[in-house]
Amino acid sequence: MSYHLPRLGDDPLAPFPDVETALRRPDGLLAFGGDLSPPRLLNAYANGIFPWFSAGQPILWWSPDPRTLFRTDGVRLSSRFRRDLRGPSSGMSRWTIRADTAFEAVIRACASVPRRGQDGTWITGEMLAAYAELHRLGHAHSVEVFDGVRLVGGLYGVAVGRMFFGESMYSGESGGSKLALAGLARRLAAWGWPLIDAQVGSAHLFSLGAASWPRGDFLARVRALASIPEPPGAWTSRFGTLPASDLA
Repeated sequence: MSYHLPRLGDDPLAPFPDVETALRRPDGLLAFGGDLSPPRLLNAYANGIFPWFSAGQPILWWSPDPRTLFRTDGVRLSSRFRRDLRGPSSGMSRWTIRADTAFEAVIRACASVPRRGQDGTWITGEMLAAYAELHRLGHAHSVEVFDGVRLVGGLYGVAVGRMFFGESMYSGESGGSKLALAGLARRLAAWGWPLIDAQVGSAHLFSLGAASWPRGDFLARVRALASIPEPPGAWTSRFGTLPASDLA
């Protein structure tokens, strides 16, 4: 029996198809088409849906089952890594973590990192422009790791209510992405944000404390957290500067 994937219309506020209709193979493929306007992207994230497509493809929308999540109080750093954060010999003790001071540099770095099993990047020029606009509007955020003035790691994602949806991370030096994630989790936990969406699992993410959730459980939490009012805006002042050694 053939299946016709739903095509999204022109209205960015129109409801998405029910996620229970998403394909099993490939896991979570829900719909195609539409656009990457801020209203449509925020509508998607608030309903547990995200875009992911390569150059030459139409915009593809996904909601996989299970979903990979971090609890903000559950990100794990190994004992060896935490010793490196304390020890001056590694240089990591000088690193600092900030937010929204280098969004474009972080997303471009994420786009340039080779990924195992992927030919090229899914962070196309269209995606770069869309998330840059979300950042300008105060909905997309970057977390950056610096060694002095040199960017050595980071991640970016989207905030809706009190839910953070991670999109991608990178390491310019070993440990940079792990430190960005741990710094984000530390701040979000303090703000009362309990979860970070990591979309699709990997051995690396699970080693850092991620867990797989059934999509129904994930959506119930997301819709509740996304409905809590949180004003958009840059996180630079709110996040402050977090010394890497504080995470040791």
